[in-house]
Formats: sequence, structure tokens, C-alpha cells
Amino acid sequence: MKFFVPAARDEAEAESVYQSIVKFHDASSEGPRVCALQWKHNGQIMTCAVGAPLPDYFGTGRDPVVAIVDCGRLYKVCTANRGVLRGEGVLAGKSEDTVPTFFES
Repeated sequence: MKFFVPAARDEAEAESVYQSIVKFHDASSEGPRVCALQWKHNGQIMTCAVGAPLPDYFGTGRDPVVAIVDCGRLYKVCTANRGVLRGEGVLAGKSEDTVPTFFES
């Protein structure tokens, strides 16, 4: 899948939004970009993908995931109201149960 940011009008806007999110979360802009993620949270397997809503467990409603950023020891899953416009993204720890899927390079 080719890199995108939901609601971005073009590639330049998508890149600008993504870089702003990366900077806000002090994440790495190097390496592959994550388009989907599976991880274990409180004993449950969670999955998410850019452009789709988070599982109901997180109470974010129908807000789509805007970006999943790699912050070293964990990922931050960002929606408009959790990690993009305000607040902290949903934290997803890295472990043997964590499976990222990457956008095409």
C-alpha cells in the first residue's frame, strides 16, 4: 500500500502532516512507515490501520487512525483527537506480540 494520510489533499500535504506528527511525538522519521499494527493490550490482541478507526476498547469513536509512529520502545497510534490535534496517541508497546505492517517504500 502506498503511503497516505487520511483527508490529505495531496502527497505534499500528507508528508507535511506526517512530519508534524513525528516531531510532536519526538518519533523517528527514518525507517519504514507503519500502515497497520497488531499488538497485545491488557491480554487482548488489538489491530488498527491508517484510515480505519481504532478498536472500540479505546473509546475514540469513528475517528480514523491518521498515523502510526515509531517512538523507539513503543508505537504511538494517532487519531485527530489522540495525538494529532491534541493529547497523547494510543501507546502500543513493542514485544513478540507486536506486528507492524509497512507502507511500500
